[in-house]
Amino acid sequence: MLGRTAAGLFWLARHLERAGNTSRLAEAGFRMALTRADSDTEEWQSVVTTAGCKKAYLEKHETIRSDKILDFILRDKDNPNSVLCAFHTARENARMTRTALTREVWEAINEAWMSVRDALRRPVPERDLPEILSLVRRQGAQVSGAVTGTMLRNDIYNFMQIGTLVERADNTSRILDAKYYVLLPSSASIGSSLDNVQWEMILRSASAERSFYWLNGGRASPPAIADFLIFDARLPRSLAFCYDMITEYLGRLAVEYGESTPAHELATRQENRLTDLNIALVFEEGLHEFLTSFMAQNAAFSAQIETDYRFNE
Repeated sequence: MLGRTAAGLFWLARHLERAGNTSRLAEAGFRMALTRADSDTEEWQSVVTTAGCKKAYLEKHETIRSDKILDFILRDKDNPNSVLCAFHTARENARMTRTALTREVWEAINEAWMSVRDALRRPVPERDLPEILSLVRRQGAQVSGAVTGTMLRNDIYNFMQIGTLVERADNTSRILDAKYYVLLPSSASIGSSLDNVQWEMILRSASAERSFYWLNGGRASPPAIADFLIFDARLPRSLAFCYDMITEYLGRLAVEYGESTPAHELATRQENRLTDLNIALVFEEGLHEFLTSFMAQNAAFSAQIETDYRFNE
């Protein structure tokens, strides 16, 4: 496969995953803001920070406002991480790699782009926000279903899955990191009812709320939630699941291409670290420090796979 084709597939998957993740963040921010009796600035600041675009937002807007942030992360064409831009970039990557995709996948992506574009032509009123965010996730799920149901399990499929998982791992780690360093500016809030609500919203933004309570019988605590999102390999959005599957898809690429690459070593190292640690050791080290290290290594892996498989050629 040409490197630029592999790059198109990898980034097609990453941008589709990013759009869904951003919609979940927007929903979590909206729901958390409803729990505030006074200012909801911290919640919306956490959303734009987790989405990785706080600096860009503040360059365009002077204050943290819910309506401005929603418009920025959902439909602002100047924000490459907005839902609208993510779908557009995914569609452009799909168009460039059209011959590598099945007809069903191409049609699902094209329909998703047109539906989201039409829904986001105008600023989203607060009353319509849940419906619009549901549409975004539904369109992404239809693309995912088409990929799963119609694509050959070859290098094309493997690059797409790796892209999805790299983006998902980055998002989950950002969600957890934002909890302590944006949502709780004061240690006095730890253990409060507000703290508990925020942790529940973290689960919701990772699409993990129902699974967590099903496994834990309604008992929630910050260590239990962090442990679930980091180490439980049964959860499709946990860090452990993402790297278990990344190493599996890389193994398939190694068999198909007849060699392993430095990216395989980085992924295995990341997977082994997640296997060797537990939540007690993470909290002893510092959750922020652990997550910062994880995000840096995840980014390094993404850069390495681009180098190994010549994405720029």
